[in-house]
Amino acid sequence: MCGIVGVAGTKNCAIDILEALKRLEYRGYDSTGIATLDDGKLDRRRAAGKIAKLAALLAAKPLSGHTGIGHTRWATHGKPTEANAHPHATARVAVVHNGIIENFRTLRDELIAKGHVFQSETDTEVCAHMVDEYLAQGLTPEQAASTAVRRFTGAYALAMIFAGEDGLLIGARMGSPLAVGYGETEGYMGSDAFALAPFTNRVAYLENGDVAVVRGPQATIFDADGKEVSREIKITSASASLVEKGNYRHFMAKEIHEQPEVIAHTLAYYVDPEGPCVRLNDKKLVDALAKATRLTISACGTAYYAGLVGKYWFEKLAGLAVEIDVASELRYRDPVYPENGLALFISQSGETADTLAAIRDAKANGQTAISIVNVPESSIARESDVVLPTRAGPEIGVASTKAFTCQLAALAALAIAAGRARGHLDAAAEKTLCAGLLEAPRRIVEFLEGEEKLKALGDDISKARDVLYLGRGSSYPLALEGALKLKEISYIHAEGYAAGEMKHGPIALIDEKVPVIVIAPHNGLFEKTVSNMQEVMARGGKVVLISDARGIAQAGKQVWTSVEVPEADPFIAPILYAVPVQLIAYYAAVAKGTDVDQPRNLAKSVTVE
Repeated sequence: MCGIVGVAGTKNCAIDILEALKRLEYRGYDSTGIATLDDGKLDRRRAAGKIAKLAALLAAKPLSGHTGIGHTRWATHGKPTEANAHPHATARVAVVHNGIIENFRTLRDELIAKGHVFQSETDTEVCAHMVDEYLAQGLTPEQAASTAVRRFTGAYALAMIFAGEDGLLIGARMGSPLAVGYGETEGYMGSDAFALAPFTNRVAYLENGDVAVVRGPQATIFDADGKEVSREIKITSASASLVEKGNYRHFMAKEIHEQPEVIAHTLAYYVDPEGPCVRLNDKKLVDALAKATRLTISACGTAYYAGLVGKYWFEKLAGLAVEIDVASELRYRDPVYPENGLALFISQSGETADTLAAIRDAKANGQTAISIVNVPESSIARESDVVLPTRAGPEIGVASTKAFTCQLAALAALAIAAGRARGHLDAAAEKTLCAGLLEAPRRIVEFLEGEEKLKALGDDISKARDVLYLGRGSSYPLALEGALKLKEISYIHAEGYAAGEMKHGPIALIDEKVPVIVIAPHNGLFEKTVSNMQEVMARGGKVVLISDARGIAQAGKQVWTSVEVPEADPFIAPILYAVPVQLIAYYAAVAKGTDVDQPRNLAKSVTVE
C-alpha cells in the first residue's frame, strides 16, 4: 500500500514529511517524493528507489515551505522512475494518490484534446490535470477538487496542495483509506494514523465519497452529496506500534476494507492498463508456461483454496493440466512429476514449513518452482526459481483476508499469461479478461458500501451449531474458504461442499436449524446451483443466497435471506465473492464475542510440520 503524508503548517515541513514517510516504509514502495508550496509556487523533489535517495536529494536541494505533501509509491501505471513518482503537478496543483483511476485513459484523451501535456505514464497525472482544468475555468480549489473527483472511476485516496494557497490541503477518499489529523496550529492528512503519529494523535477517518478541506488546524469534511458532515475524531495510539486498527474494531475488519487498495496494487504489478494486458517480464517463466506438460499447485489452508480457484482458471484459460494437493500431503505420497513440469506454491508468510518442504521435493524432482508470496525475502521466495509477489502489505489478523484475495489476483493474471503463452487466448480475449480484473477493486468498494446489512446475518449465523457452504465451479473453493473462516474465528462447526455433492450424503444433515450459505454468481453454473439449493429448501434448510441482482431475482423468494453482490465479469467472481464470505464469518464471530484477530490454537505463520 502506498503512503500519503500532508502538512498544512507553520514551519518548513519537508524534513518532517520525510521523517513521516520513513515510518511508512513497511508498506513497501519503489519511489518517493515531496512537494511544497514555497512563496506561493509549487516545488517538488522526487526519486526512484528508497527514501535515502530522496533524503540525499533534499540535502543537496532543500525544499522550503510550510505546506506540503509526500508519497511512497508502489508502481502501478508506469515503471518506478522519477518521472512517474508522485507528487504529480501542474503550475496550479500538486497531487499524491493511492489506488487506481480506472477511466484515466478516457480522461487523459479528453484533457490532451484541450491542450494538456502529460509528462508521465501514470493515472495519477490525470488527477492533477483534471483539477487544473477546473481551476483554469475559474473554480476555487475546493470546487475544482470536488468536481474533478466526481469524474474519477476506481479506488483512490488523494491529497492536493495549490499554488498561492498556503495552509490549504484538500483530500478525497473512495476505497483507499485517508485520515485527517488535527494539531494545535497545524492540520494534516495521511494514509493512516501511523503516518500522522509524528504530528498528532487526534485523527478522523474519511468515509467513501468524502472530500476534506484542511486550512491549518481547521478541517471541513463534505460527503458524497456535497453536504458538510462530521467524522468522529479519535485519540490514537499509533506511535506505540507499527500498525494500528485505525477506525476499526479489529485488524480483520481493517484488512477486509483494505482489499480494494491492495488488490489494485497487486493487479498493477501484473496488468498493464494501457492494453490492458498481462506483463510478465520473466522470459524464463513465459517459456516454461508455454512448454509445461502439467502444473502442480500446493499450499496450506486458505492459500490452498486460492490455488484451487487457480486450478479452474489454468485449465479453462490455458488448457493446462493441473494437479493440486495440500502441501502436508503432497511430498509424502511420492507424487509422479512429469518432464517440463511446473510446480506452483502459495504462501502468505513464505515460511510455511509444509509448503517449504514440498517446494524442495518438487525441485529435487526436476520441476520449475514458482511461488506466490506476500514476503519477497522469505524462505519460500529464496528457494523458488520464479517469485510472483502479492502486495497485500502486513496482515495482522490470523484469519487471512486480503492476502487471500491478492493471491487470487496474482493467480488470475498468471492464468491469463499462461493462456496467451500456450495459444489458448488471443489478444482480444486477454484484453477482455484484464479489463474485468481491473474492475475488481471498484466492485469491492461498491459491495462494502452496504456491509451493514451483514451484521444482522452474522448475528443469526452465530446462533447456529452447524453451517454448510455450497458452491459450483470456482465458487466451490469459496465454499471451502467460507467454512474455514467461520470455523477459525467463531468456532462454529462448518463444512464446504461442491453443490452437486449434497445429494450424495451431506443432505442428511439438513434441517430447519442448519443455515446453508450458497455462493452462486449468475454464470453458466447458476441454474445447476439453484437446483441444488432447491433440494436444500425442500428439506427445510435455511438458505442464504449470495448472488447478484439477477441471480437473486431468478432464484425466487423462498430463500431465508440473500446477500447482493454487484454484477461483474464472471471471471472475477472468486475475488469479489470472497468479501461477503469473509464478512459473514467476521460478524458471526463478533456476535459470539470471540477473539477475532487471535483465535484460539492458531498462529499467523505455521513454521512447524
